[in-house]
Amino acid sequence: MVSSAKMSTLIFNWLLSVLSYFSIDCGAHRLWSHRSYKAKWQLRVLLAVFQTLTFQMDIYHWARDHRVHHVYSETDGDPHNAKRGFFFAHVGWLLCHRHPDVTRLGKKLDMSDLIGDPIVKYQHKFYYPLLILTWLTVPISVPVYYFHETWLNSFLVNCFRFAITLQTTSLVNSLAHIGPGGRPYDKRINPRETTAVSYLTFGEGYHNYHHAFPGDYSASEYGWSDNWNPSTAVIDMFARIGWAYDRKATPESVVRTRIERTGDLAAKSPKLTMVYVWLDIVMGMFYVTWFVWLATLYNTTDISEN
Repeated sequence: MVSSAKMSTLIFNWLLSVLSYFSIDCGAHRLWSHRSYKAKWQLRVLLAVFQTLTFQMDIYHWARDHRVHHVYSETDGDPHNAKRGFFFAHVGWLLCHRHPDVTRLGKKLDMSDLIGDPIVKYQHKFYYPLLILTWLTVPISVPVYYFHETWLNSFLVNCFRFAITLQTTSLVNSLAHIGPGGRPYDKRINPRETTAVSYLTFGEGYHNYHHAFPGDYSASEYGWSDNWNPSTAVIDMFARIGWAYDRKATPESVVRTRIERTGDLAAKSPKLTMVYVWLDIVMGMFYVTWFVWLATLYNTTDISEN
């Protein structure tokens, strides 16, 4: 990355990582796990293709694990139970056998909506061939044939992209449950508002709100024009062309009542003014492009050569 890979390869992989984040946030998480909005088949196909690119399990298993996580959060039935430590919640749960309660309780959940979705069903059935195509073949071949990159460089940068997207999305399960942050909506639960996680995951760090109101399509109290939440902006964009619809949002009165009943008003972040919204956008863009800028400091390959 910092010595021989071409800048065009890095930028191409950065774009793939952005699409990966959106497919997890808007697709596997907000659409298929929580049904917080509905999408036409065109959008579901796009989200399914790029979700396969993430190499983070197929949509059915991803959504099933996430639903179990919400229903049995911080118990043995939670696949990435944060009470078992930061490492376990982050990636350790992927490296060992699951607790029997995860499997037992997962079988009790209603997954009929996903089973009945032909796009989810197709991806689940042909997941590994699709994975070879979307995660391995295309991302590695494009830089080689179009940017004259070496096969080794293209493969290694692709692996780095995967590692970064996996580590950052995993922060929602670890840092957003264990790390610093306020709990303005429900102080009885572990999930908290974590700004850094929001920047790195395109708006998934408003986690205390999300666990209090999991059905909200924005996964936060505020929309993309008030806080850093590009995933909400993407859903709204597709809603403008009719591909996304029936977006569910929590009424302000319900949020206020919940804060008074279970929350901590002192920990609540205010709705940002326009000046701070733009500062939020600048900070968010810095976080999500950091590895491109880091490589730029050292990379001597002239992008014009490509």
